[in-house]
Amino acid sequence: MDSMKSFESYSKADELEEQAYRKKTRKRIIIIGLSIVILIAIIIAAVLGTLLPVKKSKSLENQATYTAETINAMCNVTRYPDSCDSSIAALRSSSNDTNPNPGPAEIFTLSMKVALNELIRLSSLPQKIISSYVNSDPLVRGALDNCETLFKDAVEYINESISSVQVGQGEKMLLSTAKINDIMTWLSSAITNQETCLDGLIEAANHTAIPQELEYAMRNSTEFSSNSLAIASHIKIILQRFQLPTHRKLLKLDNHPGHESDSSFPSWVHSGDRRLLPEENPKPDLTVAQDGTGDFRTISEAVKLIPEKNESRLVIYVKEGVYLENVKIDKDYWNVMIYGDGMYKTIVSGSLNKVDGTPTFSSGTFIAAGRGFIAKDMGFKNTAGPVKEQAVALRSSSDQSVFYRCYFDAYQDTLYTHSNRQFYRDCHVTGTIDFIFGNAAVVLQNCSIQPRQPGPDQFNTITAQSKTDPNQNTGMSIQRCQITPFDNLTATSYLGRPWKDFATTIFMQSYIGEFVDPEGWTERSQGVDPPNTLFFAEYENLGPGSGISERINWPGVKPNITNEEATRFTVESFIQGSHWLPKANIMYESSLESGR
Repeated sequence: MDSMKSFESYSKADELEEQAYRKKTRKRIIIIGLSIVILIAIIIAAVLGTLLPVKKSKSLENQATYTAETINAMCNVTRYPDSCDSSIAALRSSSNDTNPNPGPAEIFTLSMKVALNELIRLSSLPQKIISSYVNSDPLVRGALDNCETLFKDAVEYINESISSVQVGQGEKMLLSTAKINDIMTWLSSAITNQETCLDGLIEAANHTAIPQELEYAMRNSTEFSSNSLAIASHIKIILQRFQLPTHRKLLKLDNHPGHESDSSFPSWVHSGDRRLLPEENPKPDLTVAQDGTGDFRTISEAVKLIPEKNESRLVIYVKEGVYLENVKIDKDYWNVMIYGDGMYKTIVSGSLNKVDGTPTFSSGTFIAAGRGFIAKDMGFKNTAGPVKEQAVALRSSSDQSVFYRCYFDAYQDTLYTHSNRQFYRDCHVTGTIDFIFGNAAVVLQNCSIQPRQPGPDQFNTITAQSKTDPNQNTGMSIQRCQITPFDNLTATSYLGRPWKDFATTIFMQSYIGEFVDPEGWTERSQGVDPPNTLFFAEYENLGPGSGISERINWPGVKPNITNEEATRFTVESFIQGSHWLPKANIMYESSLESGR
């Protein structure tokens, strides 16, 4: 098979070339690394004009003035400068910070500590509400339980961000574009988690005061998280002006949608993992088989043996069959790979749904939350049907997760790309309303995406993206996919609708069937004007449904963006594919021009 040959050729990197490159760039990396903090201070001073040189002989009063100006300059790039300024100053005062002249990197860290402290304070609130809540509505209690989990995970994301920039005493804090990308992802996810809590409560308890109570309590935590994200985004802009050229391996890539590609998967998958994806039968650590020929008869039994925060890959093989269970890979279960005998042969099937009392966030038949999750040759179904409303087949909150040759089958809310960085290759997705949704930074490549017949008086929306903050590095990129109808589809179907104010979705270089409404996109709620801040784009699509002459005339709809704009949403640019996908050895196309 040609695609297998490409895996083999990609794994044989020229070691001499790699060694020569590393030797040549090591000194340059050290020099730039040692000077980057100084460069940040200089550029911010030049841009904002507020960071004045400090003389050694200045008084304590002048030192305080300089510090206040520095904090003010950093906070001016945020959406909430007043809360940023006052909260950081208060934290410095309460913690007896002895550094008289904190630089941008130190102030950035302080901003994250402010957000962390507020989230920790907030984390106990859901249980307090539960203890005083007399209504036994399972949807409300489930939503509050989810809030507790979401807040806890948000705390961990910000802790990880702080840890990634902490240094020992006397050491300089070094910031790189790759490190800032990680931090921006985790801060974006912390904000998404808080928004998800509110969404769940509105879904469950819109007739009570609980959503308003939580929203009021979360005001500080959401603003502080947003402030940190804005500062990170600004630092990234500065860093990009001074970054080293990226060393890239040459990849032979296919540029035709819907065809198997002679390419290698993106780079953020470890070298050991790369070998696992092309292998048809990687050696498993655990085997699941309904007939008793494996270690376990259910996937849930195997999951209990996953070690927490495991740095090495743990492989679970699930033999052919339909497994009627709900499975969760918890956030502390890292680097799990699960593979089956084929996307239509090894299937995990469940039916949890909103109507029967399960919040959307926890309705997934399969939930992947631990970082570095990989699924291959698996099917995930939610059989609740259209009358049960929201019913998720798979939710991923896993950072740097990969889904290869997988099938996602349901109706409303099939595939929940909740948060963090995700990549889907050669997958099949079916559904009706908002059936690919969430706020991850996600690329779907070479996938078959098929709207199906919804319930009476319903229409289809393929996507519903939920970006809430302009600095979040999130959105949906659907590249070189096949957008065709599933079975006998007669309902009106759209490319998507905005779930939140900064919804970001792009269809590019894909085949779009004639069933898609000529307007392309539709509003979130009938008669409600869409936000001007959304970004819905198309680029070089094919097929009878790809015509743009009748696309809806909204400020945020861009039916014919430039090559430069589209490049922002490629695997390399959007999810930093070259840093993690090669570890999984998954085929991917890193750019727009691959194979051309």
